Amino acid sequence: MEILTSETLGGTWGTILLPIRADESIDWARLDPALDILVAAGLDGLYAHGTAGEFHTLGEDEYDRVNELLARRCERRGVPFQIGASHMSAQTCLARVARARTLRPGAIQVTLPDWLPMSRGEVLRFLARVAAVADPVPLVLYNPPHAKTQVPAELYPVIRREVHTLNLFQPEPRGAHAPRPTLRSTGPQGEVEKGSLIGIKVAGGNAEWYARMRRHAGGIAIFVAGHDLATGRRHGAAGSYSNIAALSPAGAMAWQRMMAERPDAALDVERRIHAFFTEHIQPLQRGGYANSALDKFLAHVGDWADIGTRVRWPYASVDPALAERLRPLARERLPELFPQA
Repeated sequence: MEILTSETLGGTWGTILLPIRADESIDWARLDPALDILVAAGLDGLYAHGTAGEFHTLGEDEYDRVNELLARRCERRGVPFQIGASHMSAQTCLARVARARTLRPGAIQVTLPDWLPMSRGEVLRFLARVAAVADPVPLVLYNPPHAKTQVPAELYPVIRREVHTLNLFQPEPRGAHAPRPTLRSTGPQGEVEKGSLIGIKVAGGNAEWYARMRRHAGGIAIFVAGHDLATGRRHGAAGSYSNIAALSPAGAMAWQRMMAERPDAALDVERRIHAFFTEHIQPLQRGGYANSALDKFLAHVGDWADIGTRVRWPYASVDPALAERLRPLARERLPELFPQA
């Protein structure tokens, strides 16, 4: 698979959600058709082992099997893919990176080790070693609000300087991933400098937050929450590892096309998504359900594959009957996200 850069990384990416049996095992027979639907949905790419993929619950044999399924399907269909190698242990993360690299993903996603907060020097030391093991596959850093170590905007230029490779070949940007001049940096002879860290997944923020990120995170593709993508794109965000793709893969892409063709209409869809989430998703979040449970709940509302709402112990699963009751309401309030209907 073609290696991604900060300029070719963008758009709406969907994740693998794992159907879990009552005995806590992965239902591989149900995963196969769900993966077929994702591959055929027209998404900008697929990834495995984000929060919604419950990477924190997987044994290493399960981790490798999911990776092999993803790589085989995506290679066959020409769909870009990324592999998450995150783990609370830096040592386990490094071993996952080494194995993920052999499958030639477009990028490898990592989180920072999460038991103890890290100093800035430790963040750089961690990313430098991970990048060396992943080379030539670049990295995407997932730094959500609940991460114990929050990377400040002003650290990103240091990361770019200290953790990078210098490539003289610049692939031409294609399709929806048009070049973003404000996110491009060059070396002393004018060569294009490709950071080993090409992207970050963060929550996003207001206009001031985006302005600060534009000042400090040049050369890095910024990915924000799926339900905020219309606003994010207006401020220079590259894309999303999308919870809206969890709700409706085809609908997430229809909405992304609307952002380019009818941006004001796309913002209206975003407003209605926020209203739906405020009324029906945030109460579940306040009730203690983890993000992985909420993403599976959204997929069950969307009803595009037989995934179910069960997440692995010790986390609580949302009652599937609630999702089934919300299905007609979601289609009524957000018809743009359900083009098949």
